[in-house]
Amino acid sequence: MATRLFASAEAEPSMRAIANEAGVGIATLYRHFPTRESLVDAVYRDQVSRLTTGARELLARLDPPAALRRWMDLFGEWIATKNGMLDTLRAMVESGEIAHAHTRTELLAAIDAILEAGRTSGELRGDVPAGDIAAALIGIFTVAGSPGHEALAARLLDLLMDGLRPGR
Repeated sequence: MATRLFASAEAEPSMRAIANEAGVGIATLYRHFPTRESLVDAVYRDQVSRLTTGARELLARLDPPAALRRWMDLFGEWIATKNGMLDTLRAMVESGEIAHAHTRTELLAAIDAILEAGRTSGELRGDVPAGDIAAALIGIFTVAGSPGHEALAARLLDLLMDGLRPGR
C-alpha cells in the first residue's frame, strides 16, 4: 500500500495518509515503522529486491530480449515509487543510512544477468555494458517518468531495445 501511495504522490505523503491507504490505524503503522525513514527504507529495499529477483524470474520464463524489456518496465515502476519519498530518500543516502553504491551494484548485476543470457543466445549485443543501459534508463525516466508520459517512456524503451539487438 505504501509503495502505491509513494508512486502516485506528487509530494511525500503523510504517515496518516499511508496508514489510511493501508487500512490501518496510525498507531499500527508506527508500531511497525517507528519513523518515516524506517518505512521508506522498507519500501526501498523491497523494490530493489523485486528488481534483482525479478531479473532471474523473467529470464526463467522469457527470452532474454523480452526479459530485458519487461525488466525495464519494472525499473520504471521502481523510479516512480521513489517520487513520493524522494526527500526522505535523499536524506537517508546523504546520512549513509542507505548505501547507494550497494544498490547500484545490485541493479547492475541484475541487468548484466539478462545481458549475459542474451549474449549467449546471440539475441543481444555483446558490446554494451550494464552501466550504459542503467544510464540510458535513468535518462529515459528523467524525461518520461512522470504520470501521463507512459507512452513516451514505452517508445523510448522500445527504441533502446532496438539498439541492443545485434546487427542493427
